[in-house]
Amino acid sequence: MGFDEEWAQLRTAAAERLAERDGAAPLAEAAAPAAVADPSDAAREAAEERLAEFRRGVVLVPLDGRGGLWTVGLGGLDWICAFSGEETLARFAEARGEAAQEWVFRRVIGARLLDEVVPALGFPCGVALDAAGPGGAVFPPLRGIVPDAAALDGEGAA
Repeated sequence: MGFDEEWAQLRTAAAERLAERDGAAPLAEAAAPAAVADPSDAAREAAEERLAEFRRGVVLVPLDGRGGLWTVGLGGLDWICAFSGEETLARFAEARGEAAQEWVFRRVIGARLLDEVVPALGFPCGVALDAAGPGGAVFPPLRGIVPDAAALDGEGAA
C-alpha cells in the first residue's frame, strides 16, 4: 500500500470516529466530500508564499570576524544564515553555546539578499532562515529563488 492510500484510510477512519463522537451520520450516508487538492500543489503554494514573505521582509544576517556575511557549509553548499528577529538569532547563538558573545549583524531585505548578494558571491550559496527554530526554512540557489545566472540549475549550470 502506498502513502496516498494509507493516508486516505487514516483520514477516513478519523472522520468516522469524529462522526460517531458527534452523533453525525456515518460517512457512507454523508454527502460525498469535495475533491481534495493535490498535496504537491498545496506544498508548492506554501513554499511560494514562504519565499514571497521572505523576499518582502527584513532579516538579520550575522557578520563573521572579517565583517562579511556569516555562512556555514552544509551538503556541499555554503549557506548565508539569516534570522527573522533578534529572538531567533539569540536562540541560534544559545544552541551553539555562544549566547554570551556579542553577535554583530546587518539588517537586509530578503529580496536583496537573494537577488544581489548571492549572485555577487561568485559561488553557489543559499540562505538558511532561522536555522535553530521550528519555523526555519532554506532557500537554495535554484531558479525561481535566485537569479538564473547564480542558480545551480540556471544559465551557468553545466
